[in-house]
This record gives sequence, structure tokens and C-alpha cells, in this order.
Amino acid sequence: MRIVVGQGSCGIATGAKKTASELERLIKEKDLNIQVGTTGCVGTCYLEPIVDIYDDDNNLTRYVKVQPEDVEKIMESHFSCELGKDSSHCITRADEEVIEKQKRVVLRNCGVIDPENIDEYINAGGYKAIEKVFKEMTPEDVIEVMKVSGLRGRGGAGFPTWFKWNAARQNNAKTRYTVCNADEGDPGAFMDRSVLEGDPHSLIEGMMISGFAMGANEGVIYCRAEYPLAIHRLEKAIEQAREKGYLGKNILGSGFDFDLRIKAGAGAFVCGEETALIASLEGERGMPRLKPPFPASKGFWQLPTNINNVETLANVPWIIANGGEAFGSMGTEKSKGTKVFALAGKIKKGGLVEVPMGMTLEEIIFDIGGGIKNDKKFKAVQMGGPSGGCIPAELKDTPVDYENIGRIGAIVGSGGMIVMDEDTCMVDMARYFLDFTRKESCGKCNYCRLGTKRMLEILERITEGKGRDGDIELLEELASKVKDGSMCGLGQTAPNPVLTTIKYFRNEYEDHIYNHTCTAKSCKALFEFFITDNCTGCTVCARNCPVNCISGERKQLHVIDQTLCTKCGKCEEVCRFDAVKRR
Repeated sequence: MRIVVGQGSCGIATGAKKTASELERLIKEKDLNIQVGTTGCVGTCYLEPIVDIYDDDNNLTRYVKVQPEDVEKIMESHFSCELGKDSSHCITRADEEVIEKQKRVVLRNCGVIDPENIDEYINAGGYKAIEKVFKEMTPEDVIEVMKVSGLRGRGGAGFPTWFKWNAARQNNAKTRYTVCNADEGDPGAFMDRSVLEGDPHSLIEGMMISGFAMGANEGVIYCRAEYPLAIHRLEKAIEQAREKGYLGKNILGSGFDFDLRIKAGAGAFVCGEETALIASLEGERGMPRLKPPFPASKGFWQLPTNINNVETLANVPWIIANGGEAFGSMGTEKSKGTKVFALAGKIKKGGLVEVPMGMTLEEIIFDIGGGIKNDKKFKAVQMGGPSGGCIPAELKDTPVDYENIGRIGAIVGSGGMIVMDEDTCMVDMARYFLDFTRKESCGKCNYCRLGTKRMLEILERITEGKGRDGDIELLEELASKVKDGSMCGLGQTAPNPVLTTIKYFRNEYEDHIYNHTCTAKSCKALFEFFITDNCTGCTVCARNCPVNCISGERKQLHVIDQTLCTKCGKCEEVCRFDAVKRR
């Protein structure tokens, strides 16, 4: 018997380390011959902390939302075979279906193996793909398998993976580099982080295969410094791989030399663009360069370089082991395989999902994600992060693939899905994302540096109730110039959230500008709190108000002084009688 506690960042944030410590204390106290192991995030972040108990036949019982104070009760229930009498922490059938409805390729080992134990990765079939490559394949064979698979870059652009590898291989230079872009910067995106924390060896093996295919003997993982747990587990995995002979000189007697190192990035969003990433690797400020030449011919230190993101490379061992046809049989004709998405925002079951390309937004958000929190009305989903666009509820039957999502004005991107409900102001949402890209602009291009700033100023004015006639048209004009005049993908896609919200929610812009109202009652300058006759005079709102702007006698109707109210929303949050409203 063994017990495993999910300790990805999401699990640790909800108390998994304390839960594991309490398990270890209780096991020691009762003198039980049980080990407490560690694994990464299985994807159901909304259920953390998760405790998995495996019996001697490897049958799994999963307990969810387990805090230290729950441990003894669960252990007693489990070992006394009275599980059915107390199932408050047992995973429900509906939650089990969240995983069962997926097709897990990239996430195949996440939440299953110990990421800090290479033997568990090997026992799960790890490093079999690179052994197959060494024994049975030439670099050209590997590239052909990748071509058959149809794998496209999962970092945002969706460029064919085999083509990039082949372009670098065909260069005559003696030294080539393979680089992993683990600089995941989209707000609400955490796919790469979870793979690094839960299955780092799949990335290492994917980079080895990439290096073999293109003739590179050195790989670099460019990981954002804000991912300390991911970096720690990567460092440990690289060290273990060297000890086992999977990295270094003459790997497994193949004659192929390959090693890896990690570069911690400073968290600049623009370094998600490959030439800016290369500049940062070289010790320069992360700023994009003109293309061509492309990195495949002149990249890191002006040598042929291939750059893929974590998810792309984590697919590679599975593809080599199972064949390109197996991967290509999933998904759609032009968007093959599976894709990992991070569900965040106003969704019931937030976390990671991996589904075949072509599944509709409705299936992902409602069938797997459980729908909208508090059963509110689904309004929109932002796909592709700040570079993507807002997709309205009426397009929820859109298949999620590169072609269909691009056709309606968004992008698949790295896989972030921020779900919004009826209380979300789409103008303010556009303002939020443009504020992000304006801050993250490297400043090299005038249109990006100044254009995003001017667009943001207009959006801020609109959300403050100071919009002017012609503002919508001015935003569209500026958006066009920023897209056309920017050098890299950051500036070229920065206006997308604005353009899509104008396209699908123009009425909200018009309400802000001409009627001085916020449809969602979200923009502080355009609404006020008031107390209705439902008030019982319990004084809870008055006692919780940080600026003491609520007055009234006990058991009498209370009033809000609008001249003092900061619209923090605390009164609405604490009222138990639904007496505080917005108007």
C-alpha cells in the first residue's frame, strides 16, 4: 500500500504540504508500513489538495480537498472499510468524468508518477522512445514520423514542428541548438508549468529526440524564474538523467552526445517571441529581431536553432513510441492530436484539460469544466491570452482548432481559456488585457509602444464614464495601425481583445459612451451600491465597511453615504439577506 499527495503549485497553495506532513506524522504514530509519496497536478486543480491511496493490487481510492484536520478521519474510515459511511472527501463520479472525458498525451504522467523519481518515469515507459530512435531510426526517419503526426507548435503560432526541425537540420553549420520555450507568460495559463512540475522527464526526452533529429548536441530550457518548483524539479530530473546515462557523452552507446542546461528568465512576456528569447539567452535585453533570417538558420549565437515550447516537446516521446499515425488519428484534418487547455475565471471546475483538437467550446466549458460558477449565464471566453480574442456565448459550438478559432478572431495560443459570466464587463476586460500588453511591450516599435498606450487611455476613459463620440472608430483605427506597424507578435496581436470585444459586444461600448452605464455593473464610475427593503438591520454591512459609510439603527433600514463609498463591494459580499444591490 502507498499514499501519494498531489504537490504541484496548485496543491501546495491549498495546503498539500501540511496535509502530507500530517499523513507522515499519523503513519509514524500508528507504526504503519506505508510511504507517503509525491506527484504533480492531475489537472483537477479545483479539488486540491488531493490524496491518492493505492492498495496492494494498485487499485486507487482518491480523496479530495483534504486538509490536515481531515487526515485522521479519512485514514480511520479507509482502513476500517467504512468508506461508504463517510464519503465527504471522496471524489464524486462527476469529478472522475472530468478526467475520463479527456485524451491524455502530454498529461499522461502528471498526477500519476513522482516527478522527482526517474525510475517511476522509466517504469511508465519513459526513455523507451529515445532508445527506439537510437536503435531503429535515422534523423530523417524521426522528422518523417513528426511530419506524419501533424504536430503543430503548441506555443501559439501552430507552425508544423517537423518543418522547423528539418530547416535547422539542413543548415551546414557544425553546431546547432535546440531550445525549449518555458517562458509561459499569458495571464491564466499554467499548462507548461504543470508539465514541468509533474513530468519533467517527458520534456527532457522530447528535447533529446529533437536534438537527434536536427543534429544538436546542446539544449537550453528557458524557464521563467517565477516557477521555482518547476526549475527545482527540472534540475533534479536533469541530474538523474545524467546519472542514468540518458544525458552526456555517447548516450546508451549510440555515439550521440547531448546535454541540457536551464536558463531562468526574468518574466518578460515579450520573451515568448523566439528572437527576443534568443536575445535574452545571449545576455541582452529581450527584444525581437527582424526576420528573416529565421532562428533555423541564424539563432542562438548566430547558429541554427530550433525553439519549441514545453507542450510541443512533451508530445514527442509519445509520438515516437506510438507512431505518427496514432497521433494524427486524433483531432481534425489540419489540427491533429490533442491540446492542453487551462480553464480559469468564472468556471466551476478550473484546472487543466487535454482533449482532441476539434472538440467544441461548449463541450470543454460545460461537459468537462462543469459550467459557470453559481450557475450564472455564460457570456464569453478569452482564448489565446492577451494575444487572443473574446469569443461570445453564441459561438460556443465552435470547434477548437487553429482554423476555426482563427476564423472568428481569436487564436488557440498556448491554451489559456478565461471564462466570463454575465457580471463581466467586456470593455473593462479589453482594458485589462491591453494594460498587460502595454506594460510588457519592449518599446522597440513606435506603434506598439505608443499605440497601445493611446488605446489604453481611450479604454480607461470609457470605463470611467468619460467616453466620447468617435472613440470606437478611433480604437479600430489605432488597432489597425498597431497590428500593421509592429515588428513582432506582441504588437501585432495586442489589439485582438479590443477588436473582438468591439465586434461582438459593441453595444456595451455604446452604453458606456452614450448612456454612461455599464451593462454588467462592473465599472466603478458607472454604478453605485444601495440597500433595499430586504434589509433587516443586522448591522453586518456597517461593521464590515472599511470607510464607515453605512449608517442605521439596529433592526432598521440602513443607508449608504454615496459621497464616502469607495465601491469596494464588501457590503454586497457580507450581506446574508440579498439586500445590497447595484444600480
